[in-house]
Amino acid sequence: MAESLAPPFPDRVLITGASSGLGAAFAVACARPGVTLFLGGRDAPRLGLVADAVREKGAEAAIAVVDVRDAAAMASWIAGAAPLRLVLANAGISAGTGSGVAESADQTRAIFATNLEGAFNTALPAAEVMRAQPAGPDGIRGRIGVVASIAAFVPAPGAPSYCAAKAALDTWAVATAPVWRREGVVLSSICPGYVRTPMTTGNRFPMPGLMEPDRAAAIMLKGLIGNRERIAFPWWLAAAARLVGLLPAPVATTLLGTQPGKAPAP
Repeated sequence: MAESLAPPFPDRVLITGASSGLGAAFAVACARPGVTLFLGGRDAPRLGLVADAVREKGAEAAIAVVDVRDAAAMASWIAGAAPLRLVLANAGISAGTGSGVAESADQTRAIFATNLEGAFNTALPAAEVMRAQPAGPDGIRGRIGVVASIAAFVPAPGAPSYCAAKAALDTWAVATAPVWRREGVVLSSICPGYVRTPMTTGNRFPMPGLMEPDRAAAIMLKGLIGNRERIAFPWWLAAAARLVGLLPAPVATTLLGTQPGKAPAP
């Protein structure tokens, strides 16, 4: 998939949550000779394995053990990686209500701190870096993708904070994209369905359309290079989620409440 993408391919790519799952798969999808990948995460050994994988494909790699919740550390890392042509704010955590008990305050705050503020701590300094870069022939200075979720479209009682954080991120990105585009920065909201990653292995409910991370990464990369403001896939699951989200709240939450919740954070 990546080999057919039209040039020029982004030659400096920064990814958060790159140590496993979708972030690792996206790094491998971007890897090729002439590309430098900046890989961020909290697990140094696993980041090292991903770095080895991208180097095997001819890319250069630099790893950083960094927590997306640390705004100052993120701004410093991103500024030091400049210039940047593509940034993926991918780091995230997942937890829910399990057997139906209310989410704890700590879990709610942790999910928003990583999934929403962590994405802001990536996208906002990345946009500042890109605004200072010269634009290409197409007027684009750089591209930023924030990983939301199809869960953004539904108020699932089994994962209220996860859905809410992803909904806020998706809405912010779609609303911000036209303004940033005038400055030469392309912002995309990425809303995947179910992807086989460590985040989904604990799900105790059916996952229609479950796909492998390399397939999801290829779809994401194609959409980012194509400058799409929202990349939601698979399309039929996104459409179904949208329809459920349009139902009256009591109907939607009753329907969604029949599914087991995500397991609470340990």
